[in-house]
Amino acid sequence: MQRFLILFLLTTACLGAQGQQLDPNDYIYPLRELKQRLYSANFGEMRPGHFHAGIDIKTDGAEGKPLVAVADGYVSRVSLGAYGYGRAVYLTLHNGTTAVYGHLQRFRKDIEERVREERHARRSNSVNLWFGPDTWPVKQGDVVGYSGNSGSSMGPHLHYELRDTRTQRLYNVVSAGIIRPHDDLPPRIMRIHYIEVDTVQGVPVHSRPESYAVVRSAGGNYRLTREEPVGAGRKGYFVVEASDRRNGVGNTFGLWRLALSADGKPLFEYRMDGFEQANSRCCDAVSYYPLQLTSRNEVIRAAQLAQSPACFYPVMEERGIIRTEAGQTRRIRIEAWDDCGNRSQLEFDILGRTESFRAEADSAATVLTPGRTGIVRLGREVTARIPAGALYEPVFCRAERCPAPASDSTLIVLSPGYRILPVTTPLHRAMTVSVRAFVPENLHPHTVLAARNVKGRLTCIGGKYADGAVTATTRTTGELFVVADTIPPRIRPLFTEGADLTRASGMRFRVGDNFSGIASCTLLIDGKWVPCDRLPMQGTLIHLFEEPPARKSHSVRLTLTDACGNTACWEGTIRR
Repeated sequence: MQRFLILFLLTTACLGAQGQQLDPNDYIYPLRELKQRLYSANFGEMRPGHFHAGIDIKTDGAEGKPLVAVADGYVSRVSLGAYGYGRAVYLTLHNGTTAVYGHLQRFRKDIEERVREERHARRSNSVNLWFGPDTWPVKQGDVVGYSGNSGSSMGPHLHYELRDTRTQRLYNVVSAGIIRPHDDLPPRIMRIHYIEVDTVQGVPVHSRPESYAVVRSAGGNYRLTREEPVGAGRKGYFVVEASDRRNGVGNTFGLWRLALSADGKPLFEYRMDGFEQANSRCCDAVSYYPLQLTSRNEVIRAAQLAQSPACFYPVMEERGIIRTEAGQTRRIRIEAWDDCGNRSQLEFDILGRTESFRAEADSAATVLTPGRTGIVRLGREVTARIPAGALYEPVFCRAERCPAPASDSTLIVLSPGYRILPVTTPLHRAMTVSVRAFVPENLHPHTVLAARNVKGRLTCIGGKYADGAVTATTRTTGELFVVADTIPPRIRPLFTEGADLTRASGMRFRVGDNFSGIASCTLLIDGKWVPCDRLPMQGTLIHLFEEPPARKSHSVRLTLTDACGNTACWEGTIRR
């Protein structure tokens, strides 16, 4: 019953609210004063743990480009935070959609003033404010803010989205014709992988990928580098590694559509026209996650996992499984489209093998299924609760110990490693993990869980130490460790002690942290709290002066605390 409920909810989220048909004539371009209309990311690109929710528009490598209302409506929300969209403005439009502008440098003057007042009133650097239709109505073309590089941004650009206002379903503004990039370059098919699948004890078991190189023969036509047919088992599927380019930029983009047919019969189609926020994490199921972890391309599984939402697959026969009898030859055709309508294709033969992949039961493993909560234990040291809906398909789970990394000057490692699930297993919902370890009392406030990523580095999971164990909630799989971080954040002012900043617009600091990340920052000028903006991707913290210069000396105190409770403080003076 639980499995049915999960499938029903995922399907309903996809099919229950497809949103309205968009009319390109309703909208104007969201930016002014651009030299060129160029792009750095498209809708639905596969990112770590999510689909990209909008498009990224280049802003000539500069900040401060005017952002305008794409249609009549009102400002319904503004938000400001260190991560994500940074400064963002949301416009509820009269045509039933919501426009989202992310990574702003600043809001327009009246909105900026309101945000400043709220930050002071709440003594909070981050705010999230909602407004009704009468506060800030806007006409098409009205300026609402200025482009920037705030939040999780790697360079000046505008992140732009359109959503259905009622359902918040996200639209692909390029495939819908709202934004029309100049693009006549077809997608690039980089390589393909063949994977056999068998089932034992109700658990699908996948063989190791067999990889095949691909070369372009002409235009958008590709062929395998090998002449002979690809060997195929009785049941298997293909994984396609591909990317896309656009005219005038060196960025890579994701696919809009991928289709596979066997002997002329359509078996599989993936299409990215839109999605609801609840399904964003399902990119880990749409992709072939074990390869997507390390690939710079999109790695799309031409098959459907048990809990992968059906809304991404307009065509799906037998969940994409290709059945091939021993000695049987079949013709495979793979087609890839970008959202501007350019197409590439690859055709090749497969030949049924006499021997096929056979799964073996793991008698020592626990069977975990998507529809039931699973409890996994490893002695008295580890307990993991994996909730219903966390997995995309049933799996064998064999928890095991692994060697601990050596402590170094930045981290104290306090436990062996524990692997609940392989790092190649994605989770849709977070599991709760509790790891027992002896921790000296002085380290209790600084102790968290860490994970070893695919590059071998330890990354912070978080959690709290209490009653002899660290407990954390995480979607991260692979090796987990108990560690203590006692290193405070770093602060370096980008001005000299007592500097005359009378003519400066603000003051800037270089800030950072060795492991867990900065959790809070407090800036005082003459003992009075003032707001500051942290730009984590640039490693800077900025305060823009709010008062006119008084041509006198001021005391400054900046306090940073990381997620492990370590605090750093800088004190000095400026003249202004």
